[in-house]
Amino acid sequence: MAESKSAGCDAVILAAGAGRRFARRPGERKLLAAFEGRPLVAGALDAAFAAPAQRVLLVTDGDAELAAFAVAQARTSGRDADFEIVVAADAAAGMGASLRAAIQALPPHSDGAFVFLGDMPRVPAGLARELARALVPGVDAAAPRFEGRRGHPVLFGRACFPALLALSGDVGARELLAGLGDRLALVDSPDAGVLFDVDRPADLA
Repeated sequence: MAESKSAGCDAVILAAGAGRRFARRPGERKLLAAFEGRPLVAGALDAAFAAPAQRVLLVTDGDAELAAFAVAQARTSGRDADFEIVVAADAAAGMGASLRAAIQALPPHSDGAFVFLGDMPRVPAGLARELARALVPGVDAAAPRFEGRRGHPVLFGRACFPALLALSGDVGARELLAGLGDRLALVDSPDAGVLFDVDRPADLA
């Protein structure tokens, strides 16, 4: 059952944030900063391309350089035929606006959406498939957990789409997930990469 559901899921990468806490100089783009020899966003792209997803959507604020890099990565990964750039017109409003734009852009038949964050470069390989297996009847979303802390990415089932479409501003999906109770499956991960993100230049070290 879970495998058939995952076969109808899509993946989105949220990459529209301004990264104000990161910028060392005006105009600097966090997701293109070097991390372990590659642009920071490359890790999230790798994880999304490896997910059991029909399509992969990258949500941006219109950054042409970021889009060009992502398209090149999609081509290298053999996913260029099912990769799409989505520009969130109100990206400056925050993560809620980007999430809403992502869900609006999904194919109408999508059964669910893996949501990756562009500044999380160490998502472990194979995690998305574990989340897909956890999305069984009676479960509306699945997320990884490391040492008792919930991490990312999150797989939202179709039942969550109306609430995601109602998000606005800088309010993400934390409250939605908190309200799911037993309908949120938590998948234990041995890898702290589900928690690691880059907020400031020091995090790149």
